[in-house]
Amino acid sequence: MISDDLGRRLHDRATQGEQLSTEDQAQLEAWYAAQDRAETDALGLAEMATDVTILQTEVESATAQLTAISHRIQKTAVENAALRREINMLRRRLATQALPQPA
Repeated sequence: MISDDLGRRLHDRATQGEQLSTEDQAQLEAWYAAQDRAETDALGLAEMATDVTILQTEVESATAQLTAISHRIQKTAVENAALRREINMLRRRLATQALPQPA
């Protein structure tokens, strides 16, 4: 682990276009990684990523439930339409039977 001061100097050199040695470049990359970890810890991003994963799983579960409910509703609607047709047919049949027959 390199010091923060050395990391900053290497960063300055790299951003000013100076060619870094392989060792300096490796040290700079390690410093960047350490800075990223410190920032992630400070912002609580690791916990947030876990929370997002949990929320995403819950959304996927809710979506699956909604899809299943939607299919059941569609099936019920088809069954209801068939029952309505049967009821109408029975009503017509009953109406023709209830008419008085001429003598």
